Amino acid sequence: MSDDEFMMDDAIEEDYGFEYEDDDEDMDADADTENKYYNAKSIKDENPDEALKDLQGILDAETQLSEWGFKALKQQTKIHFHRGHHAAALETYRTLLPYTKSAVTRNYAEKTINSVLDYVSATPQVTLEIVEAFYNATEQALAASQSDRLNVKIKLKLARLWLQRHEWPRLIQTLKGLRAEEFAMDKGDGQSKGTMMLELLALEIQMYHETGNIKMVKETKYVIDALTTENWEAAQVNFFQAFRNYDEAGSPQRIQVLKYLVLAHMLMGSEVNPFDSQETKPYRDDPNIMAMTALVDAYQRRDIQGAERIVAENHDTLTDDAFINEFISDVIKELRIQYLIDVVRPYGSIRLSSLSEHLHIPLDQVESFVLMLILDGRIEGKMDEVAHTLTLGSPSVTLHEKEQKTLCAWSEQLVHLAAAISTKRSTFRLDHSPQQTAHFISRLD
Repeated sequence: MSDDEFMMDDAIEEDYGFEYEDDDEDMDADADTENKYYNAKSIKDENPDEALKDLQGILDAETQLSEWGFKALKQQTKIHFHRGHHAAALETYRTLLPYTKSAVTRNYAEKTINSVLDYVSATPQVTLEIVEAFYNATEQALAASQSDRLNVKIKLKLARLWLQRHEWPRLIQTLKGLRAEEFAMDKGDGQSKGTMMLELLALEIQMYHETGNIKMVKETKYVIDALTTENWEAAQVNFFQAFRNYDEAGSPQRIQVLKYLVLAHMLMGSEVNPFDSQETKPYRDDPNIMAMTALVDAYQRRDIQGAERIVAENHDTLTDDAFINEFISDVIKELRIQYLIDVVRPYGSIRLSSLSEHLHIPLDQVESFVLMLILDGRIEGKMDEVAHTLTLGSPSVTLHEKEQKTLCAWSEQLVHLAAAISTKRSTFRLDHSPQQTAHFISRLD
């Protein structure tokens, strides 16, 4: 935003259609405040000192935080910046921030904050310390108001600024704060968390590219590719490679990627414990990983109720993550399927209602699982949907199929018999007279 645009961006000041009360005295006071405000705006270029004085008069007359006070502070911040008085602009901006909680609409507050921060970031004369001070003041105010969404947007804006200015230590610190913010976001905001995670990875790729760390560019791309595919064997390979390199680089991202590695491991139906490898074993007792460790143990023991309990009790490290939350139900489904296969193995026949009780799912869902497993060839048997039973072993055949097999066997026997008779006829002709041969053939016929 240019200097002129910043000074003239008052189009974002919305007409809220103030509902004045019938009290004439209140109406006169509001009208007087409005007149002072617009008079100050009209003279801020030619006589900034007088404009600042009029705007301060509005603030001094306030009995509570109001929209006119918010607008007055915004104009004071603009005037100070336009004159190069950056420290004074910071002070009026700090005074303005508490007004965003109650004095103005959330939309108007957000537009004003973004307008100020964009201008501060784009002004070459502003020192990095002043820039950081503006962002820090904003983050503190938003943290107090628990505005997670806007706080994240402000941090992302700052991260992009540090990336543009090649301020790598500052960028790394800001990305660290964003990861903490990501884990702290409300569970219900899963889609936003997923988007934020991809934005973080994109910023990391740009940072690694700018600093010439091509290896980490490649590994971060592996993670993005794995996050957008359901080919779990390929995803597991990518996650493992990315985890190993993040671990070697000491990146905090390794914990998140390790969770995805374990998730992919279970979704591909692997019987190998992902924490048995040399690279992952040191993390199995990490507080952020222990829920995943317990889930793997339950998966390998075919403990469905235990797995469901672990998921329910560990929202902070499992389902609060958008990617894990999207596929955790598939893990439970695969666990039920593995359990079903193990349960039916020793039986010749089993009631589907019994499987329903074991799996704690409705009968129709059991039937769906059994049919899928039969069609996939993972179990061999036949399901009777009327009697609600599963018969294991070679699938039973119908009477029509039995008749076909019997006819085929008879046909094969007749072919062999005909061949044998033909051979006997030829041999008899060679060894006997024509009269003897005719007599022999008449007996065969």
